[in-house]
Amino acid sequence: MAYQYESISLGRPPADRAAAADHCWFPGPPPPIYSCTLTPDLEAKAREELQEKPEWRLRDVQALRDMILKEHPNLRTRLDDAFLLRFLRARKFDYDRALQLLLNYHAGRKAWPEVFQDLKPSTVRHVLDLGFLTVLPRPDPRGRYILFLRPGKWKPNDYPFVDNVRAIYLTLEKLIQPEETQVNGIVILADYTGVGMSQASNPGPFLAKKVVSILQDGFPIRIKAVNIINEPRIFKGIFAIIKPFLKEKMAERYVLHGSDLRSLHQNIPPSVLPEGYGGTAGRLDMSAWSRLLLDCEEEFIVEFCQPDPLEGVVLPDSMLFEGEHAGGKDEDTVRGLRSQLYYCY
Repeated sequence: MAYQYESISLGRPPADRAAAADHCWFPGPPPPIYSCTLTPDLEAKAREELQEKPEWRLRDVQALRDMILKEHPNLRTRLDDAFLLRFLRARKFDYDRALQLLLNYHAGRKAWPEVFQDLKPSTVRHVLDLGFLTVLPRPDPRGRYILFLRPGKWKPNDYPFVDNVRAIYLTLEKLIQPEETQVNGIVILADYTGVGMSQASNPGPFLAKKVVSILQDGFPIRIKAVNIINEPRIFKGIFAIIKPFLKEKMAERYVLHGSDLRSLHQNIPPSVLPEGYGGTAGRLDMSAWSRLLLDCEEEFIVEFCQPDPLEGVVLPDSMLFEGEHAGGKDEDTVRGLRSQLYYCY
C-alpha cells in the first residue's frame, strides 16, 4: 500500500545566514532522513522514562506506521520517522495510545477550525508584537525549554482570544521539533500581572475545555510544570474554570508563587530567568522567538494550509471533543463560574 502523505521538510533553515545565526540558540529538528540526534545521556533518559530502546526505535516506528495504514488508510498524515516518534515518545512507546494521540491531534484541527484554518506565523504577528508569549532562550537544568506567557498583555478589545491559542499552538509545534524537547518536555511560566475581570471571564469554560483537551490529549508534548506568578485573587476563579478539565497529574503540576520570587527560583533557577524576575539571564527579549517563528512561515504553510487530513475519515464519537455536544450544560457552567469570578474579584 502506498503511503498517503507528502514528504514534508519541516524546520528547514532560514533563507539567509544572518537569520540562521540569529536562531542558533534554538536547536533544529532531526534531518529529513531520520538519524537520532539524542546525546548518550538523553538516550539513557529516554530509555528510563519513556521505555525507548535505541535498538528497537525504528521497529517501533514501523509498527505504528503499519497500524495507521491498516486501520486508517485514508488519513492524510505525515508518516516519516521523526514525526511518528513524537507520538511514541509522548505515550511511552505504547502503540495504541500513540495512535490515539495521533488521531486526536488531527481531530483537534477538525473540531476547532477557528484555530487551525490558515494557521501560520504571519496571521498571529499581532499577538507576537503584543508580547503575549515567548520562549526563554536558555533551558532549565533539566534541559526543558520554558514557554513564557503574559496573559495580562491581552485585552478583549485587542483581538479574539482564539488568536492567543493560535500563537501558543504554533509555538508548541516549533518546540516539539527537536528530539531533546520530546524527551525532556517543557515548562510553562505564566505572569498574571495585569489580569482582571475582563480577561478572566472572556474565554469561559467551553473554550478552556477545548484548550485543555488539545494540550492534554491532542498534542505530543510533555508539559512537566506550570508555574504561575503574580496571580491576582481572581485567579482562584480562573483556575476553577480550568481545573475540572485537568487530569489529576496535570493539576498537581500547577505551582502558584504569588509575588514570591524565592518560591519561583526553587522551581526555575535565576540562571535562566530574565532580570525582571530576579534572574541573571539578561533583559527579557520578546522578539527573538517572534523572529524565529516568522522566519518559519513556509514550513507552517506546508503543515497547516493544506486540505483537511480527516476529510472522508469517520471517527468514533468518543474522539470528538466533548464541548462539541455540551451545549446548555456549558452555558450553565459559565453562569456559575462567572459568579465565582465576581466573588473572587
